[in-house]
Amino acid sequence: MSIPKPTSRFIVLTLTLVLILTLFVSETSSGSTTVNNSDEDSEGIEELIALDEEVELLQDEDEVEEGARHVKQSSEAEVLSKAQRIVIDLDADNTKRVIGSDNEFVLVLGYAPWCTRSAELMPQFAEAATDLKELESKLLMAKLDAERYPKVASNLGIKGFPTLLLFVNGSSQAYTGGFTSKEIVIWARKKTGEPVIRICSVTDAKEFLKKHSMFVIGLFEKFEGYEYKEFVKAATFDNEIQFAETSSIDVANVLFPNIRTSNLFIGLVKSEPERYSVFESTNKMEELLHFLDYNKFPLVTTVTELNSLRVYSSPIKLQVYVFADAEDFKNLLEPLQNVAGKFKSEMLFLYVDIREDNLAKPFLTLFGLEDSEDTVVAAFDNKISLKYLLESDPTPSKIEEFCWGLLHGTLAPYYKSQPIPDNKEASIQTIVGKTFDDLILSSPKNILLEVHTPWCINCETTSKQVEKLAKHFKGLDDLIFARIDASVNEHPRLKIDDYPTLLFYSAGDKSHPIKLPTKSSLKDLAALINKNLKTRDEL
Repeated sequence: MSIPKPTSRFIVLTLTLVLILTLFVSETSSGSTTVNNSDEDSEGIEELIALDEEVELLQDEDEVEEGARHVKQSSEAEVLSKAQRIVIDLDADNTKRVIGSDNEFVLVLGYAPWCTRSAELMPQFAEAATDLKELESKLLMAKLDAERYPKVASNLGIKGFPTLLLFVNGSSQAYTGGFTSKEIVIWARKKTGEPVIRICSVTDAKEFLKKHSMFVIGLFEKFEGYEYKEFVKAATFDNEIQFAETSSIDVANVLFPNIRTSNLFIGLVKSEPERYSVFESTNKMEELLHFLDYNKFPLVTTVTELNSLRVYSSPIKLQVYVFADAEDFKNLLEPLQNVAGKFKSEMLFLYVDIREDNLAKPFLTLFGLEDSEDTVVAAFDNKISLKYLLESDPTPSKIEEFCWGLLHGTLAPYYKSQPIPDNKEASIQTIVGKTFDDLILSSPKNILLEVHTPWCINCETTSKQVEKLAKHFKGLDDLIFARIDASVNEHPRLKIDDYPTLLFYSAGDKSHPIKLPTKSSLKDLAALINKNLKTRDEL
């Protein structure tokens, strides 16, 4: 039996069903894959969104900080701009009128635009002008560009930069105060008739405390009599510290707690650990000023460009310096204050940021430590011009031991010295600070010593002459040629200010070296050496 052939319609239907089934399976599989990918993408997108939100948050915080900085800078700039508008700009046309008889008191700042110290003083001067205006001071503040108006500056007596001059009815007085805004205000008020501020209430006393970090308080039963007059005289003579007076024990105790008398009391207040100091001597002006000179500085004073002159001119002759990085000094400050408290009024303790080249290097160079980055503790006795160096680790106990030695005079002075060289094969001996005693002063031989420095213009010529002389006199056993670099080597018996210098140390008298003329010819120098050798032989 034969099988019938499928019709074309049947074939088409079958193919259609197969195609539909294939498409269905494909879509189902595709749909499943899409769902999985969608889940993974969703997780990734959520992570990215979270990251974006975090970045936006950080950006917002940065913008807030930047905005705060901008507001602060704008505020400071606005204050400075306002202050500078209060200060009158002097020129060739208005100077006579401003400083003339119409204005009783005028404080003038002479400056140069390129001067660094002028730039540092300018904002302090402007801030002081604002404070004095708020205090209704009758003092007028003015500034002069001395470079732009040199003739006006010369007529006013401005010779350097910056220069501060007080004009009283047209006559000038030198400025003798400090250089912060507060110090300018105090000095200006003292010189314009307000040396003492009278405080009558506890409220006024509290307001006074907010504005003054250091002051002298005087408690008087009556504002009259010898003691009071001496107090006012001291307030007028002093250039740095604000004086205040009261007749109320309650007011006085706000400013200086635990005063035990209600009749007469004088004390110094400072904003530091050693806050209160009682004046216990006789109430003479000189005694009070002496007390202030020895007690006005903090236990540890940070030296700046603005206060450096005041620090260096202190009557306290024993001064201990700590040169350190600002971060390193934070850990040393409190222990150092404890040490300083034990030497109050006898030593001045000073901190200098070792990175401030203008302040630190001039001192560090004296010890040959100008390139040091580590903490350095040094001291000076300005009464006898000696310097000292703590050569051990600067721990608080070592610093205290160092200070006791300085106070009692048992500390050995410091003299710079290079390392001891090897002179075995040298025709000219190299002398350093550590070998000066042995090779010069204690040597039984005659010595010609050349003293030179690297910056000396004529030293090279003299050195060549000494080398030729050393060869010429090579056969003499009792004559030694030597040289020392005075820039890095010191000795108490070698005091030379002129370079180059040639010194002949006779074998029999090392205390009185003979100075030979360095500008002489080689022949003349040889003759002088022979003459001194012959004189020695005759003796």
